[in-house]
Amino acid sequence: MKVLIIEDEKALSTSIFTYLNSEQYICEIASDYHSAMIKVGQYDYACIILDINLPGGSGLDILKELKAGKKAEGVLIISARNSLDDRLNGLNSGADDYLSKPFHLSELAARVAAIIRRKSFDGNNNLKFEELELDVFFKTVKVNDRILDLTRKEYDLLLYFISNKNKVINKSAIAEHLWGDNMDMADSYDFIYTHIKNLRKKLIQAGSRDYVKSVYGMGYKFTRS
Repeated sequence: MKVLIIEDEKALSTSIFTYLNSEQYICEIASDYHSAMIKVGQYDYACIILDINLPGGSGLDILKELKAGKKAEGVLIISARNSLDDRLNGLNSGADDYLSKPFHLSELAARVAAIIRRKSFDGNNNLKFEELELDVFFKTVKVNDRILDLTRKEYDLLLYFISNKNKVINKSAIAEHLWGDNMDMADSYDFIYTHIKNLRKKLIQAGSRDYVKSVYGMGYKFTRS
């Protein structure tokens, strides 16, 4: 799952990035209003961690743009402002949660996970598709109640497919979801094909049907048919 950290304090944004990355999130950072607006305009995220005070503008204005554009990202405001009025203003502007600085990174990660569960999985930890079951909290996969050993990228890919089942997903969207700002790490999309090939092989060997369908000239679709 991809998270955008909008925070101008470099030490804090780096700490959040490092911690969430260890929790298997794909993270990106924007350190000012202008760069944040570019990112939220061009890309989609599972959750946005948003500071209110930013160089060049207000985080609340970014939040208003997200809501005006009907974007589905969950938003967690982090702020040194801790008055009731500030918290109510942030929540009434459309934020999903509000966390006052300073905070423990473990609490921040728990709140991010809770927002993603509510926004993307209807509040559930378990995501089921036919004989497949994913636990989005423990990040495990079962096929017919047996644990399947997947790499981090294979798990992220399967979760992305199931979250977008029956939709055609192009290769650039898959690359951007799995690698974020590092999607230009390769000159071609051969690395995507390799991950998909390995995922399909593991699923089939574990007793799953092959749900990953190639759509010529477009991308892939995860579907029963």
